[in-house]
Amino acid sequence: MTDLDSSLLPEGLEDRLPREAATTTRVMRSLQDVMHGHGYDRVLPPMIEFEKSLATRMAGIQSRRMFRFTDPSSLRMMGLRSDHTPQIGRIAQTRLAEAARPLRLMYAGQVLTIKSDGLNPAREKLQCGAELIGADNVAAATEIVSLAVEALQATGISGVSVDFTLPDLVDTLAAKAFPLEPGQIEAVRRELDTKDAGGLRDVGGEAYVPLLYATGEFDSAIEKLCEIDAGGALASRITALREIAASLNGTTRLTLDPSERHGFEYQTWFGFTLYAAGVRGPVGRGGTYRIAGAGEGEVATGFSLYPDALIDLLSPSEPAEDRVFLPLGHNRDEAARLRSIGWRTVAALTDADSAAALGCTHVLGVSGPEKV
Repeated sequence: MTDLDSSLLPEGLEDRLPREAATTTRVMRSLQDVMHGHGYDRVLPPMIEFEKSLATRMAGIQSRRMFRFTDPSSLRMMGLRSDHTPQIGRIAQTRLAEAARPLRLMYAGQVLTIKSDGLNPAREKLQCGAELIGADNVAAATEIVSLAVEALQATGISGVSVDFTLPDLVDTLAAKAFPLEPGQIEAVRRELDTKDAGGLRDVGGEAYVPLLYATGEFDSAIEKLCEIDAGGALASRITALREIAASLNGTTRLTLDPSERHGFEYQTWFGFTLYAAGVRGPVGRGGTYRIAGAGEGEVATGFSLYPDALIDLLSPSEPAEDRVFLPLGHNRDEAARLRSIGWRTVAALTDADSAAALGCTHVLGVSGPEKV
């Protein structure tokens, strides 16, 4: 191995240097403080679990995206988590099975995937989110969307926007309003994903073409969705979307793309994507889902934020903190008192050390910190 090789990191992994690390700490604290303030309790699941537990807790989880290996102790297949949500589901249905519902849990930590997503080369990401377990009604969706927006705004980011979707829309319409043969359903989903009207007609999805145009700014898009004659199949969903949108009270830009499915592998009737000004791509997603378990399992509503891009945007303007240089022979009691009231101190180790060389803004003098 050459010296260059020993200095490289694997593709999709990176270091956070002091300024970025300071922004990371502040952003993660801001996000979690908002969730904590709304009654969400933090849990800390392990980074590694049995693959079966991670892959079967919710529909749509792809174990092939996980780093997997054999546990030398149990000889069972293990996986590094690529998403916290299945772990929260496991905790809710096992250790907290008897806890009162709705159960409000939050989490924060790293996730790791084998391959990066789209244009984002990162394979290791920060993930922070909240799960409301035992409820998937309009009230739960309203709380979760409002909480996600408030948490993002607390970081200092501007221009937060929300894009709503209905992940099970094709299944709902295919059941009765716009019937499809089982073999047609996936083809219709595919053509809706590519926004191809001609392709939809070719696979027998003529009735689904209007969905392609019920997109854009929320107020106009929801009116176009209302115009689609689905025999009442969409009425409850349209009412729910309007209630959720109204709860945000104009605090954020709202859009609608009812057939969007990317990133909604396990969501059910409602989903949303979060964006922020100056950040390319989504900063979070959420919606309603079902945790696999006894019987039909358990319903839940939640969101996940991926704040790495926010940190990249905010870190250049992260203010430098004041630091007090402590000369050799300084008063240790005074230095301890300063730290107790929020100062950062940097102690000299040799006569050659100086405030300027160590990046300090103040020096501890006889009467306290003195500006350099």
